[in-house]
Amino acid sequence: MLVVGDLMLDRFVRGDVWRISPEAPVPVVQVRSEDVHPGGAGNVVANLAALGARPAVVGWVGRDAAGRELRALLEAIGADASGIVASDGVVTVEKTRIVAHAQQMVRLDREPTRPGEALRRAVVERATRALGRADAVVVSDYGKGAIGPELLGRLGDPGSRRGLPLLIDPKQSNFAHYRGATLVKPNALEARDATGIAIVDDATLEAAGADLIERWACESVLLSRGEHGISLFRRDRASSHFPTAAREVFDVTGAGDTVIAVAALALARGGSPEDAAWLANVAAGVVVGKVGTATLDARELLRAVDDALAAGMAAPGAAAAAAGPGAGGTRGRRAGDAGRRGRAR
Repeated sequence: MLVVGDLMLDRFVRGDVWRISPEAPVPVVQVRSEDVHPGGAGNVVANLAALGARPAVVGWVGRDAAGRELRALLEAIGADASGIVASDGVVTVEKTRIVAHAQQMVRLDREPTRPGEALRRAVVERATRALGRADAVVVSDYGKGAIGPELLGRLGDPGSRRGLPLLIDPKQSNFAHYRGATLVKPNALEARDATGIAIVDDATLEAAGADLIERWACESVLLSRGEHGISLFRRDRASSHFPTAAREVFDVTGAGDTVIAVAALALARGGSPEDAAWLANVAAGVVVGKVGTATLDARELLRAVDDALAAGMAAPGAAAAAAGPGAGGTRGRRAGDAGRRGRAR
């Protein structure tokens, strides 16, 4: 699995609050622990690795301590990090979250200057070279400069991609350049920004989905809708709608990364877009119940699949098409079958 995108380092400082500072009306956090995780595109890589894939990653980091730490974290989970370009001209994107009693108190961001032309070209070249070793490609666009028109044009070209599934997690700055993907995964806010359609009911949901299919000339759009679940739109087919599988939401950090990672694995192993959407929705229901930048492994996903089926969340079948946004999915075979046919690289 090839992941191309904006790499970040997610740092979590955890503690307890027992008093207010005498210096200012702010809580004093007594630090108990600190941990770091790959963030942004790195979290997509971490999700893929946790599910048994062999991910390779292309992106950039600064030639700094955070960049070295991020590369080491990715290599430690088995990812091929040889496609990461280190540069003196940027700093590694780093987000530090202060968490007390399972609640995020504040976030500190270290943001780089925009990468130069040489750095962008290096990312394009490394991504192109890595295509020959992949079973699917995920573009994780966080708007930090790794993804641009030239790269998207190269990946969207059927000749360059050799028919590999291409999945894109979009950002507004590149809306005009997403063309030819297998699946694009916006959230409701991104869908509104791209189409100008505010999703307030079934009619506007359908209108936004149809507009995105045409606007991005893609095969399918997987629209995440928070507590309302996920909706799948396909060219010349009826839409499918999957209610949220979350039992309790603690933290949505990185949930979209889990969604696109699971969807990519399902498509890489021959699953349908409906399989991919159903499995991704079930996986998201697990990770939002965890605190921080979370992943799930294959055993957790299979347990969640069994729980979803037992709860009446019907899995998609060959002729998947729900009656409407509130219909609760489609009927048919167990969607987990596609995900157990083997390992993807």
